[in-house]
Amino acid sequence: MPTSNIPVITIDGPTASGKGTVAHKVADALGFHILDSGSLYRLTALQALRKQTPLTDEHALAKLAEHLHIHFTGDAVFLSNENVTDAIRAEEVGNTASKIAALPAVRQALFALQLSFRKTPGLVADGRDMGTVIFPHAPLKVFLTASVEARADRRYKQLIGKGISANMDDLLMDLKARDDRDTQRAIAPLVPAEGAHVLDTSEITVDAAVGQVLRWYAAIGKQ
Repeated sequence: MPTSNIPVITIDGPTASGKGTVAHKVADALGFHILDSGSLYRLTALQALRKQTPLTDEHALAKLAEHLHIHFTGDAVFLSNENVTDAIRAEEVGNTASKIAALPAVRQALFALQLSFRKTPGLVADGRDMGTVIFPHAPLKVFLTASVEARADRRYKQLIGKGISANMDDLLMDLKARDDRDTQRAIAPLVPAEGAHVLDTSEITVDAAVGQVLRWYAAIGKQ
C-alpha cells in the first residue's frame, strides 16, 4: 500500500490536554501504530541535558535530534536500549523540550523521523503540529484543549502519583509559559489544523474523549 494511502489520525493540543492518553487508547482500539511526537523532543532535550549541550547551540541540538535511536514498546520509550519513559517526563526535560522545539533546525531534523512512523494498518500521531505540518492531509485531525487549571490539576496528580513532589502554582506558571512558547513560535505554532475537530477535555473523561474520536473516525468511512 502506498504510504499516502495509509490512514492517519492526528491528535494535537497543549501540554496535559490528555492527547497522549487519548492517542494511545484510540490506537489500541483500532490496532494502529502510535507516534508520540512530543517524546522525540523530550528525548532530544534529555540528550542535551546529559551532554550539557547549550540550548543556544541550534546546530549541535539538531545533530542530537538526527542521531536519536528510539523505539516505542507499548507505553514505554527506549533511547538505544535504555528505558527512559520516566526520565523524559521530568519537568526539567519538559521545559527544555518546549524551548528547543522552537528551533527550526531541530524541527527539520525530526521531520523525516516522524514521517517514518506511517505504516500499515494505520497511525495515530499526537503532538503539536501533527495535523498542521507533519500529516496535513490526514483524513481525521483532532485538536484537544482544556483550561490551564484543569491541565495543571492533571499534571499535579500525575506527578504526585509517581512520587514526585509538585507545586500547583509552579505548574500553572510552567504551563502558561509553555503555552506562550508553543503558540507564539515562528515555526509550526500550536494551532488547530484546518478542518480539525476541536474537543475540550476540561470536564469529560478520557473514555468519553476516546469514544468521540472513534465516532469521528467511523463517520469518515461512511462518507
